[in-house]
Amino acid sequence: MKVIVIEDELPALEKITHFLLQYDPNAEIIGIAQSISEAVPLLNAHGAKADLLLVDVQLADGLSFQALDKVGFFKPVIFITAHNQYALEAFQANGIDYLLKPIRYASFAASLDKFRQLKEASSENQPNQMMWKTLSNPTYKERFMVKIGEHIHTVPSSGIKLFFAEGRNTYIIREDGRKFITDYKLETLEEILNPSVFFRVNRSYLVNLETIKDVLVYSNSRLKINTNFHYTEEIIVSRDRVNRFKEWLDGERNL
Repeated sequence: MKVIVIEDELPALEKITHFLLQYDPNAEIIGIAQSISEAVPLLNAHGAKADLLLVDVQLADGLSFQALDKVGFFKPVIFITAHNQYALEAFQANGIDYLLKPIRYASFAASLDKFRQLKEASSENQPNQMMWKTLSNPTYKERFMVKIGEHIHTVPSSGIKLFFAEGRNTYIIREDGRKFITDYKLETLEEILNPSVFFRVNRSYLVNLETIKDVLVYSNSRLKINTNFHYTEEIIVSRDRVNRFKEWLDGERNL
């Protein structure tokens, strides 16, 4: 297995190398880049020889998608990053998996198992690009189980207005305003829900795009969300998430 690694953090690069050789002692790293400016010529020169790319999303000089967009060949990519908001873009850029730092060996090995299964499912000599893309498309959670009295019901994800965390509990708010406890933490929900539909606006709230009636400029460079259903609590987009929130909104509507 020939691999190219694009990673700008030395500790992460060392861990990836260690995990790769632990998984496959015969694996060969045929190139390493630490920036977009290094990645583009490396991929153009040696990318066609690689079986797999292991790529950090956010590099010192930009997002690695910029480098991948500039090469004219298809290679499967496992993205390894500290940022969970780029999952949709990652899968659109030939990603077959999306690992969040700090990575664990079990997760890394599972991703490589997935790569091998996909490779075996394709033609031995000429991988079918459409097959790779079809098999690597992400799937997102479509419904949640909730308990109402002695009864168990399912709530479709599309019918959930928002999720919010309070203390140790995480709650679902349904479109009719009813509230239910879910076992999922917000961190997990960010990974299993469609990122083009749901966005985590602060430490406590994950909102559905269709929940947003409008957005107001708020104090201290923050934004306030007005919902399209009756909800009395303020939902404020934290200052460190404002730019990503605007980018997310801009994918569907103008702010």
